[in-house]
Parts: sequence; C-alpha cells; structure tokens
Amino acid sequence: MPRLTDAAILALFHSALSNWNVTDYVTEKDVVMEWRAKNLPGVNLKAVAKLMFDHLQAGDEIDQTPETRPEWNDRPFHYDFRIVIGGRRIYIETVLVDDDPTDPFVHIVSMHDA
Repeated sequence: MPRLTDAAILALFHSALSNWNVTDYVTEKDVVMEWRAKNLPGVNLKAVAKLMFDHLQAGDEIDQTPETRPEWNDRPFHYDFRIVIGGRRIYIETVLVDDDPTDPFVHIVSMHDA
C-alpha cells in the first residue's frame, strides 16, 4: 500500500487528530464500536483516537489506499493505520471527512486484528 505523504492531507489528519479528546473529531461506525467493545475491553474511542494521534506525531506510516469498492467510493481514498492496542496489532481503516477543510474529522469504518 502506498504511504500517505501528501502534506496537505497530513495537515488535515493532524488538525482532526489533535482534537482526539474532543467529541466528534474521531467517530466510528457502530460495527467498529461493537468490535472494539468485544475485543478491546476497557479501550474507549478517545483512547483509540489518542493512539492514532500519537502514531501520526511519531511519523509512523499511514497508508493512502484508492477506494475501488463501489459501495464505498464516495471518497477517492481511505487511510489505514496499524497500531498496537493492548498488546495486539490492530488495523484501523478510516476516511478523512474534509467537506469543511477548516474543520475535518476522521471516521473509523473498520477495525480488526492486523
């Protein structure tokens, strides 16, 4: 997968994830919330958002993947994080919602063991 290197997109991620502790800057689908609650007990969305922010701050890899699935192609890309949570390597698929580029947010659409 190609690594995200676009400075403008990285800045949008930084804008959204730097607000990891503020409601609605990182959101998740219900299926993600259910998976997280079952598989990562005690880990809430804000903890995941903070880990994603730390991952970004450390310069760790985020994949930028062209979206080819017809049912999800309302955005040209999705962005993949692979981070360790509770000793487990977790894959987190996100979309960057930048309809208002001055106030972007990150929506987690899938989460599972990597």
